[in-house]
Amino acid sequence: MNDANNTLLAVTGLKKHFPIVKGLFGKTVGYVYAVDGVSFSVKAGETLGLVGESGCGKTTVGRCLIRLYEPTDGRILFQGGDMTRLKRTELIHLRTQMQMIFQDPYSSLNPRMRVKEIIGESLRVHHLVPPEERESRIRDLLDSVGLQADQMARYPHEFSGGQRQRIGIARALAMAPKMIVADEPVSALDVSIQAQVINLLDSLKTQFDLSYIVIAHDLSVVEHVSDRIAVMYLGKLVEEASDRELYLNPKHPYTIALLEAVPKAEPGGRQRRLERQLLK
Repeated sequence: MNDANNTLLAVTGLKKHFPIVKGLFGKTVGYVYAVDGVSFSVKAGETLGLVGESGCGKTTVGRCLIRLYEPTDGRILFQGGDMTRLKRTELIHLRTQMQMIFQDPYSSLNPRMRVKEIIGESLRVHHLVPPEERESRIRDLLDSVGLQADQMARYPHEFSGGQRQRIGIARALAMAPKMIVADEPVSALDVSIQAQVINLLDSLKTQFDLSYIVIAHDLSVVEHVSDRIAVMYLGKLVEEASDRELYLNPKHPYTIALLEAVPKAEPGGRQRRLERQLLK
């Protein structure tokens, strides 16, 4: 199969500009160029790491991909369908194939719903599983993310942060998607739990034949799960390379700065390479 036929997602010239409104009558006086002409693609079974500092536009890209935000311009082709030109009613099927894991495991779960209701809601709304089989499906999903079936009757506040994120992952898997957009999936978790969740996502990729877009501000988070890494700066992609190439031979000064910001066991001399590059 050639690369064109193997492409699951193709993004071309994606833009999202937020208006700046002032005055009593809400006059638009300017725009925030959150995403300004971003292009990339993701193959079936591939993980793309999208990294950059807070405010660079990476989360906005993720939200535009699943149309939580309406793009200002550009095209998003997913499984051959142009998501930017489909009506909301026509997006229903494609949205079942692309799900999102949110950054905050506390606010992303409804505190008034039990776990079985949170995970089972999409199964019920989209009629994916007959009613008599839903509980069995929920049990299987909980087992896949490392939770016990007897926990399905609990509320979100009865779980730790890492367990809540596992519930969010199970909810995303319930739709049997082809792609998952993971928006800072471990940044709100304790350091001791982050590796567990990253390893879980990596194992689920093979088990469920998934493609990922993993959004993060820390290059060390995506180092072990990404096939390719794209670096964002001020709403634009400044560098894209395979994981090995990017870590061994970064080209852009901003990429080098991100790499130098990763904590090291022996920090002595860590600024030398950055200083040499910036002085060129």
